[in-house]
Amino acid sequence: MAYDVAIVGAGPAGMAAATLAAELGLATIVIDEQPAPGGQIYRGISAPALRRADILGADYWHGATLLQPFRRSGAVHVPDASVWAIARAEQGWFDIAYSTGPPAARVTTTVAAHAVIVATGALERPFPIPGWTLPGVMAAGGAQALLKTSGLVPQGRTVLAGCGPLLWLLARQYIAAGAGIDMLLDTTPRGRFAQALRHAPGFVLSPYFTKAMDLSRTVRRHVRVVEYVSALAAEGDDCVERVRYTVDGAETTTEVDHLFIHQGVVPDLNLAAALGCELQWNDVQACFEPIVDEWGGSSVANVFVAGDGAGIAGARAAEARGRLAALAVANAVGRIDARHRNRAATAHRFALAQATRGRRFFDTLSRPADVFRRPAGDTVVCRCEEVPASAVRAAARDGATGPNQVKAFLRCGMGPCQGRMCGLTVTELIAAERGIDAAEAGYFRLRFPVKPVTLGEVASLPVTPDALRAVVRPDGGTH
Repeated sequence: MAYDVAIVGAGPAGMAAATLAAELGLATIVIDEQPAPGGQIYRGISAPALRRADILGADYWHGATLLQPFRRSGAVHVPDASVWAIARAEQGWFDIAYSTGPPAARVTTTVAAHAVIVATGALERPFPIPGWTLPGVMAAGGAQALLKTSGLVPQGRTVLAGCGPLLWLLARQYIAAGAGIDMLLDTTPRGRFAQALRHAPGFVLSPYFTKAMDLSRTVRRHVRVVEYVSALAAEGDDCVERVRYTVDGAETTTEVDHLFIHQGVVPDLNLAAALGCELQWNDVQACFEPIVDEWGGSSVANVFVAGDGAGIAGARAAEARGRLAALAVANAVGRIDARHRNRAATAHRFALAQATRGRRFFDTLSRPADVFRRPAGDTVVCRCEEVPASAVRAAARDGATGPNQVKAFLRCGMGPCQGRMCGLTVTELIAAERGIDAAEAGYFRLRFPVKPVTLGEVASLPVTPDALRAVVRPDGGTH
């Protein structure tokens, strides 16, 4: 099958882009790993597990306003599908390989498209602390996903630890659901609020201000909040039993059954980077992001990146970015002219400006402390290959100039997550050890397949020229 545009991801950016692209007459396909549209932020929106709407809040239910137009748009939606290779074909086409089906019998399908919109969203930033691999320690985003899709809340002694709005939002959602939260350990360092204050005027005038104040008051009224935590560790034998934390040099240990950790989100880069999109280091958010223009256009012709995958800005901004990318694609394939594109973009640019007003305050305030981004000692950094921070630092001292050399030395980034859980940490450890900027240290060199695939999935490829182009380079090598 051939389409005008293939969109990877059905979160707010993907749904908004697909809806507008289809309305503009583009043959549109949306390929998404989740069983239903919504992405991470609106996960479960099509079949809510919670009867009470107030538990997840109004911002979550806004996702329903995207879902119905998306379903009516005529865009082809392929759920439970993993895109693992995209290749440039003849005459400017892209060949896209994706797998579907049950785990034991997944098969690969290929489609062609004139343009690609990468709307893969965000990942939780790695939070490598001692004991973070123990059962009972979970990323806050994972805990929130269980709440959204299954209505599950923790039973027993529960502690949330880290920084960033999502951690506080999860606390309030648990409070609304009747779950007890014993403590919130805030790792925002002293002095960070003062740094953020210079951006306060934009924040006060933004829609975030009232929400943030209400969120903080609600959580503090129901949960013991411990601020300025400068060290954190999970302890236990077969599962987490205790959390040890330090404030102003004083160490405290408390018993827990569940520890949910979080220190912000970062763009999911793997697909865009494997496509060859150039990256840049965002020092405010301490992460890499694709270099894109005002339409989401990347350094690769007819590849657009929309939503948080292009830089963290939130769900409402993702919608606007998705629609701008759709307009750009419609212009690129000749469906509309530049005047039509620019005129139609006005409302979406206004929405984007509104959605991003005040973000600089949040980004500055929520930037994780250096000590939690660059762990010391034998704290595990690469969970897949069980590589400790000490080994990464030693490799940098022994001559590894960047993450790709460390990958060769230690296998960091070669496990099932393919660097998603360790990439930023490896970069920052190398940069710190060598005394260089993270931008100079660089990121993993990503290639297709960007997701683990079986020999059966590769063997199930239809033997056609298009299928072969999707996974084989012109020189005969694999992507």
